[in-house]
Amino acid sequence: MGRVFCKFPKSKPQGVWNTRLQEQVTDSYQKPGDSNNGTTPTSTLQPSQGVTSSTLRYSSTFGTPIVTTTAPGVSANPTLTSSTSVVTVSTTSPVAAPTGVAPHDGYRAIGYFGNWDIYARKFFPYNIPADKLTHVLYSFADNREDGTVFFTDTWADTDIHYANDSWNDIGNNVYGAVKQLSLLKANNRNMKVMLSIGGWTYTNTNKHMDVPASTAAGRQTFANSCVAMVRDYGFDGIDIDWEYPQNPTQGGQLLDLLKAIRQALDTYASTLTYKDANGNSQTPHFELSIAAPAGETNYKNMPLGEISQVVDFINLMAYDYAGSWETSSAHAQNLYKSTSNPKSTPFNTFDTVQAYFNANVAPSKINLGMPIYGRSFTNTKGIGQPFNGVGQGSWEAGVYDWKALPLSGSTVYYDQEAGATYSYDNSTGELISYDTVEMALKKTEWLKQTGLGGAMWWEVAGDKYDGTGLIENVVASLGGSGGAGIQQMSNWLRYPDSKFDNIKAMGS
Repeated sequence: MGRVFCKFPKSKPQGVWNTRLQEQVTDSYQKPGDSNNGTTPTSTLQPSQGVTSSTLRYSSTFGTPIVTTTAPGVSANPTLTSSTSVVTVSTTSPVAAPTGVAPHDGYRAIGYFGNWDIYARKFFPYNIPADKLTHVLYSFADNREDGTVFFTDTWADTDIHYANDSWNDIGNNVYGAVKQLSLLKANNRNMKVMLSIGGWTYTNTNKHMDVPASTAAGRQTFANSCVAMVRDYGFDGIDIDWEYPQNPTQGGQLLDLLKAIRQALDTYASTLTYKDANGNSQTPHFELSIAAPAGETNYKNMPLGEISQVVDFINLMAYDYAGSWETSSAHAQNLYKSTSNPKSTPFNTFDTVQAYFNANVAPSKINLGMPIYGRSFTNTKGIGQPFNGVGQGSWEAGVYDWKALPLSGSTVYYDQEAGATYSYDNSTGELISYDTVEMALKKTEWLKQTGLGGAMWWEVAGDKYDGTGLIENVVASLGGSGGAGIQQMSNWLRYPDSKFDNIKAMGS
């Protein structure tokens, strides 16, 4: 499959799309001959699942900046911090938190991994930081009009032979990313692998999910097909990324689809009960999640409270608030709105999370999505100012992998009022909105004090894995891999009904 990026134009907020890559991978495996911005909610979440109160408290105080300056296009209030490389900002002053938020069973650390990552990016399943993540969401499968779910790139998904794969295995075996992910599971029992179905191309550009979701028969076929994918390929659950239900009717159909999947997964799980060495019965729980929008135009069509009772967690896509579709440069993943420079924050995470709370979504069900990339604006005088064009990007115009940032010659700024960071090159006029490590850690403190369930990243191929990356630092802040703060929940290895012998063998 091709590469996928996130997209949030005004008319089509928040999503991802795929474009096929023609690059051929040759060095790591063997190949045979061949938002819409919402208004500030006024109501308070009713107590749910141990939550006493979930009214968010606004705070623009993130700590004392090391150096104060005025960034291009921004007034002296709020205070901005600059440096010649990456700004260092104190994290000793936490943001305000809601009162009475009940503790949960550990934070999730969730990373999306795309089947296109093995091509130009040369990022392979074994490069995933499995010891840092509680979940890997393998993206994307698609579905046919009758609801049948299928892989979108069988070569990458099931066929590639990696260096440790034999061509002489006995029996019917699966290879590709599926096998590699199963090996990661076996060696990292706290990391679960879920299959993500949908994405921008398959659910917005082509709207493949609309048809089966609209009928009971289509939903049942879809649900049964999800079970088949879990059973045969050894997944720990299903993630649904429908971008987006266009009206409340479709929102209700999404709920019905999720209910059908939940029931089908539970029914299948009940057939797998066995007694362990201590005589204790063990039955799996296959997890179900959704990728959810931050734009009010989209989430208002979804019965969020009811959905949250069906799924195990919600991955909030709190990014792509701005990009090439805007008329002014702006923050793409800011926590708060800016009153002094409103054009710089067309959307914000604070209002979105409060809206989810008001819809009776328990905080612990929400994972805060963070981007591992930055969005570029060129020929601009600063944040919230007109621009003309976007930068070259790493793989797609206007989008840079996080590991490529900040670009040489740029200065990194911290917008305290908006709760956001960005880089700006005064000589070229290119501005890039992205999270520095310091900003990601501030978001982490915010999600912890707000009672959210964890962090999610789109997507793992863009990060650094040398101790300076986003995932490693955020996970350390959440409690560290294997630490008391991270959710401890073993994956499942027993799939006796799989059609593949090597998947069956995982549980032996």
